[in-house]
Amino acid sequence: MPSTKHGSLFPAVFLALTIAAAFLLAGCSNSGATGPAYAIGTDAPMASVASFQVQIQSVELTDASGNTASLVNGTPTVDFARYNGLQTLLDMNDVPAGTYTGVTITLGPATLGYLNTGTTPPSISTYSTTSTTNPLTLTTSSVVATLDKPLVVTTGGVPVGLRMDFDLQKSIGVDANGNITGTVTPTFHVNTVANTDSAAHIDELIAAVVTPPAATTEPQSFVVQGPHGEQFTINTTASTEWDGTSSLSALTTSSIVLVAGQLDKADQTLDADEVAIISQSGFYAAGLVTYVTPATGLASSFDLYTRAVLPDNTGVQLGNIAQVNLTGNENYSIYWMHNQLAQFLFNQSGLLAGQEVAVGGPASGAANASAVTVNHVMLRHWGYIGTVVPGSQNSGNGTFQIQVNGFAGVVIPQTVTVYIAGKTDYRYGCGQFSNLTDNAPVRVVGVLLKNPTTGLPVLVARHVDGFDFADIN
Repeated sequence: MPSTKHGSLFPAVFLALTIAAAFLLAGCSNSGATGPAYAIGTDAPMASVASFQVQIQSVELTDASGNTASLVNGTPTVDFARYNGLQTLLDMNDVPAGTYTGVTITLGPATLGYLNTGTTPPSISTYSTTSTTNPLTLTTSSVVATLDKPLVVTTGGVPVGLRMDFDLQKSIGVDANGNITGTVTPTFHVNTVANTDSAAHIDELIAAVVTPPAATTEPQSFVVQGPHGEQFTINTTASTEWDGTSSLSALTTSSIVLVAGQLDKADQTLDADEVAIISQSGFYAAGLVTYVTPATGLASSFDLYTRAVLPDNTGVQLGNIAQVNLTGNENYSIYWMHNQLAQFLFNQSGLLAGQEVAVGGPASGAANASAVTVNHVMLRHWGYIGTVVPGSQNSGNGTFQIQVNGFAGVVIPQTVTVYIAGKTDYRYGCGQFSNLTDNAPVRVVGVLLKNPTTGLPVLVARHVDGFDFADIN
């Protein structure tokens, strides 16, 4: 029987399915009135696992009378190893108002990818439920869980939510030597969440613009289409920050944007506090840099493990490594950094393995995954899991070192110096710098930069998260 337990958050992947209030009083189920539901995802990956893509056939809430409500449109495929320390909007749906006490999660075909460092450059090896040579086995396709407290949808009430943590560490089978066996026992941690929880904030939604704003003076709204075909309305105000050269007036139907913000409490829209234009040419891909050629000086190319891509009909495919060729004419930027200093911190000489990046350009340049051409490379925040190097803490300088673990740790073998910036915050069990004790497990969400003098990676922290790794060991 698959494991279902409550409460644990960061040792796992989660989908937080939040139900907004609809036109009915609390406690009445399946009367025809509906409310919108949205899904938020994040994860903490296990060592060497590059991806775990699985088709979500259904996610059904159940009330005390046995009535059900579906939370997912269609059968989207979700990569449970894509996000780490960040939250994204996965889906939105209308569900019947009511009081729900349980959930049933049904999974379909799945593919598990892991980084093979025995090749140069590193390559991705896979297990799949559809493969006969490297078969992947799901020990069960259906997981039933009882909610820790009822999920109540009320008319005109405050949105409430459901969080389903997919625990990669406990789900993926390994042998006595730590080798992946190709067996997955789906393990979820399920609990309800309030609208005031941090899960109500979207750190990144990457989508294509389908309806540009009607004017260039804020406040304005525009419509985007997400990776599963769903459409969302994005609201901007005078306080919305635009990255680099991005602006409201630059949005067209060829734009692909990265948006951060808060889901509006009154309707099915997203109030943006940050917008970046990744591509103006209709193509983008995002993922982890696994190899840079050459390792020093101006890079001529880099290998990108692709975690996300739009559109899905080019030569660049999810779960594969694409080679991005560089000419020196690309525009470089850093997400959340709004000044021109970013181009000096991240450029053609500043690429290194372990960085999380997004690339954009014309779809014609992505026809061949072995020779991708782009015009924009953006360095993005990501969560790097590791342990504090003993004696490395320097509160006066605001620095410490970590030994990176997980997927990124496979391509970052050396210790990394972490810099605490003015807006760095401490979360989830790590309340302040003094909590960073020797060998303490930690996750640093930030941008990985190359020290121009030493060539070694440094990590500028946006969030410093504490962990209870006892739950996954």
